[in-house]
Amino acid sequence: MARRAVERELSRERILEAARHLFITKGYRAISMRSIGQHLGYSHGSLYYHFKEKAELFYAIVMKDFNDLAMLLHEVSGRSPGLGHSKIEQLLLEFVRFGLDHPYQYEIMFMIRDEELLAYCRTEQSRCFDMFSSLVRKHLLEDEFSEEERHHLPLTLFLATHGFISFYIQDRVSFEDIKPAATAHVKALCRSFYSKVQDTPV
Repeated sequence: MARRAVERELSRERILEAARHLFITKGYRAISMRSIGQHLGYSHGSLYYHFKEKAELFYAIVMKDFNDLAMLLHEVSGRSPGLGHSKIEQLLLEFVRFGLDHPYQYEIMFMIRDEELLAYCRTEQSRCFDMFSSLVRKHLLEDEFSEEERHHLPLTLFLATHGFISFYIQDRVSFEDIKPAATAHVKALCRSFYSKVQDTPV
């Protein structure tokens, strides 16, 4: 097969998926463009058609995963809440679903400890939290919360939800596997301010 045809066949998405898995399971420093190519069954030269270097490939993974989460949360925020859930509860549950059903993505986005790699993630982490905060605040009644409460509440919810995901993600369970526990956790988080949420469940 001609080189150009091989390069086109090896899609950017396949490379991202394989590299994401290898970075998480073996570590960023242990993986090279050559080893990613071998994992895919292609020469590493085929990867350079899409990415100039490993760092560019890692950053592309970070950008794609954060963009996917942002699109999901915006879509959920505009959706009518499910029976028995407030808008905020629905938002938190879908955040948990994303983390548990996409563990490799979530670990790269929020659980990487390597300082070199964190440099690629911090900006996107901040953007993600700002978006999450704005969506949470949108569903709060402004006249029932002080400015300080509106400022701190999204962080409290974010950290508590992240903690739940971090606890279960190590067992590689799906959202459906622990859906009752996730629902109970989210409802416990929101119970104290149900009366101040715009879309209080009936």
